[in-house]
Amino acid sequence: MRGINMLSRVFSVIAKALNATGTLVVLALVVMINSDVVSRNLFNAPFPGTYEMVQFLMVMIVFLQLPDVIRINRLTRSDGALAVLAMDRPRAARVIARIIDSASCIFMGLIAFAIWPELQRSWGSGAFFGTPGIFTAPYWPIHLAILVSSTLSSAIFATKAITGKRRPEHLHLEESGA
Repeated sequence: MRGINMLSRVFSVIAKALNATGTLVVLALVVMINSDVVSRNLFNAPFPGTYEMVQFLMVMIVFLQLPDVIRINRLTRSDGALAVLAMDRPRAARVIARIIDSASCIFMGLIAFAIWPELQRSWGSGAFFGTPGIFTAPYWPIHLAILVSSTLSSAIFATKAITGKRRPEHLHLEESGA
């Protein structure tokens, strides 16, 4: 259990760092959109590529923040039936929660597996999005963010499934009686 606890702490640190990066991307997006609006209204000169960058960065923000959302149990899902079951049959509810976390681990692993060839292709070919001559950007950064995020999310779900704890990085606190 110590090994899982240590891994969980490492995953937690990485998830927090990705979340902070996602927050900085949100801030950059806000600055970019507001600058574009001011430029449009005052100078009648919109920034080229703002629309494309918003699309690109929205996906990146979601995937950068996903592992931390999973880590702290804020992922949108319906736990109502599980909560009701936990009142009468807590053991059954824990087993079902572990099954859900295991299935989620597999699903996120499948996403990582599926995006890997896309990352290789976009990196190797120099694929880009946007309008040539106006604004273009490479696809590989978003593919990399999806790969890292889905891999880390899978690992976090795996630690939850193995330990049966909603916040496995806090195991050391529970074991010490804190």
